Amino acid sequence: MLRRPSLPSVDPIEAERRLREEPVPPLLVDVREVGEFRTVRAPGAILMPISTFLMRVGELPPERPLLVICHSGNRSASVTGYLIQSGRTDVTNVAGGMLAWERAGLPTRRGAVGPDEETVPR
Repeated sequence: MLRRPSLPSVDPIEAERRLREEPVPPLLVDVREVGEFRTVRAPGAILMPISTFLMRVGELPPERPLLVICHSGNRSASVTGYLIQSGRTDVTNVAGGMLAWERAGLPTRRGAVGPDEETVPR
């Protein structure tokens, strides 16, 4: 049986630390759908729903590391795997997703999606 290589993953605490402390902070890409994102999200996350991801993947800056998050870590793992298979080497899944993020007591935002949360910064 062939073994799949494990995906690069970090827990939410490490992800949040990287967002705060890295010299070139990663871009936090949230692949949940709009309704999920409105309910709760990590500050600074960019909404790129998995339902439109393939149409928007070209918007991701090639020079910036990516952290990918979803509700529980499954969809973000799929997107992380896709990006790695596509040649990206600087992509990391946030294990446990927003469920683990909230359980860790990390900061969150709620409510309407702002224009800055739907536009990938360059």
